[in-house]
Amino acid sequence: MGKLSGKIAWVTGAGSGIGEAVAERFAAEGAVTILTGRRAEKLEAVAGRIRAAGGTAHVRPADLMKAAEVQKVADGIGQEFGRLDLLVSNAGLNVVERSWSKLMPEGIDELIQGNLSSAFYVARAVLPVMRQQGGGVMIHTASMAGRHVGVMSGGGYSAAKHGVVAMSHSINMEECVNGIRSTAFCPGEVNTEILKKRPNPLSQEELNQMLQPADCAELLLTVATLPPHVTMNEVWLTPTHNRGYVAALGRKL
Repeated sequence: MGKLSGKIAWVTGAGSGIGEAVAERFAAEGAVTILTGRRAEKLEAVAGRIRAAGGTAHVRPADLMKAAEVQKVADGIGQEFGRLDLLVSNAGLNVVERSWSKLMPEGIDELIQGNLSSAFYVARAVLPVMRQQGGGVMIHTASMAGRHVGVMSGGGYSAAKHGVVAMSHSINMEECVNGIRSTAFCPGEVNTEILKKRPNPLSQEELNQMLQPADCAELLLTVATLPPHVTMNEVWLTPTHNRGYVAALGRKL
């Protein structure tokens, strides 16, 4: 019997990267997984692997930047399963033209809607069912850029992820009385598709030194299986070979 047997888990951004790894890991532990993202073919591929391994997966595509589509998926989960135990709100994006010298209004909108508005839409949509059942766990993928402002991630991404961290803490402040627990997950560099939007390409050696999606999934499984009286308010996970630290050492030596 898996650690998540009998649990219903909704994973957004489940078509690749951290979301993909979380969906597969949670399903392997017995959770019924609902996979959401914009690319249905990617979601179906993940769901196919889960089913082939003996797990349960349901694909529910949606553009998470559109509140009505988010609400439709959330309502469907409530109607079909009657509960939602776990939310891993993982969808996010960045843009190539992220520096202030190149950032355009369209890029600003994409960054805020794709990282912050979408997170709010999802959290708001699942609160009613979690309140009704007397509890639930939300995990919101922010970033170390949500704690430390830096040039590499860009001002828009960093501002949005700071907002996700604040949002998560505010959920605990208001919803702890309803047994709802919210975690802001702040990973350092992770080898995911979002890195393809970096202005400067990365080497395979650099990618190998980063966190891998499976590393994140393993930690989030721990968060998801904490006892109901325990909340992991915020958690950081970074590569041992932290390129920011290494650069700082080089400047000091």
